[in-house]
Parts: sequence; C-alpha cells; structure tokens
Amino acid sequence: MSDPHLQDGELTDATLLARAAAGEAAAFDAFVGRHQASVFRFARTQVARPDAAEDLLQQTFLSAWQAAGAFRGDGSARGWLFTITRHAATRWRERDARAAIDDTPVDQLGLEAGWGGPSPELQAMHRQMQARVAEALAGLAPEDREILTLRDLDGVPGDEAAALLGLGVAAMKSRLHRARLRLAVSLREGGCDAAR
Repeated sequence: MSDPHLQDGELTDATLLARAAAGEAAAFDAFVGRHQASVFRFARTQVARPDAAEDLLQQTFLSAWQAAGAFRGDGSARGWLFTITRHAATRWRERDARAAIDDTPVDQLGLEAGWGGPSPELQAMHRQMQARVAEALAGLAPEDREILTLRDLDGVPGDEAAALLGLGVAAMKSRLHRARLRLAVSLREGGCDAAR
C-alpha cells in the first residue's frame, strides 16, 4: 500500500521508524518534520492552552521515539501518533486536575463568602482603623517604625530583634515601649481611641 503523502523516492513512515528504532536520529527527525504540524493541531483539540499543546507535542514524539520499534505499520503513522497524543492528553488532564484541587479550609471559604464573619459595618470600621494605624505609623521616626515593624507587625522575637538592631535586649524593650507610646499618642491625636 503506498502512502499518498510521499513523493517518489521518499521513505515510508514505517521505514523511518524502523531506522529510528535502530538509533538513526536523522530518520526520526525526518519523521517528526513530516508529522509535527498535524500532531500539534490535534494536540490543540485536546487541551485549551497553547503551552500545554506544545508539551503534548513533545511528549508525543518522545513516546514515539521510545516506541519506534513497536510500530508495525498496520495503520497510518499519523493515526498512531494521534493515539499517543490522546493518551498523553488524558494523563496531562489528570495531573492538571490533581494540581488544581483547592485545599482551602471550608471555614475560610465561608468567611470569604460572607458567612459567619463580621458585618459589613465592622469590616468598614476595621479598614478605617487599619488606614489610621498605617498613617500614624508613617508619621513616626524611622527608628520607631523599625522596631514596631519588627516586633509588632512581623513578630520577630525580642532577642533576634535586639541583635538585628545592634542593641541589648533591655535597650530594645525600652525603645519598643517608647515607640508604642508614640504610636498611641499619634493615634489619639488623629481621633482614634483604639490605642487605649
């Protein structure tokens, strides 16, 4: 049976695959060149993203290279490649589905959906408070912002914060206390009673 896609003197797909199975890389390159466009088009029908189709194309030809000696020529090489592509796409979708599993705790999802969480009024007050604290913090001296950020915002342990600032633990505690008092004054002057 002759292949209508072959020009006179061209090797058949079965011959190219047999040579590839024997280790002839050039034969496999010719085989890939002959079929890569149609395999890519088919891969695009299997997955939505172009980058995933590129991955399928590569996986298809890697599998074809590894199984080149198994091709018997009973059907067309293109059909054989499409079968490999379909199997690769199935495996890819299974991996993609496993990776996409959302493990967000149900209670967190409920809060994000507005169930059982604070009322919209409380949320608005909380946002206002955060804005006031951020403004008051920005108005402090750099040393005060530094110590408050390390200890109160980032939760850096006292001895580690002291070492980072080049201070003894007692000096760090004193600086932290003074910075907290200055922040409270700034908040009170700004009309925020949360510092009490």
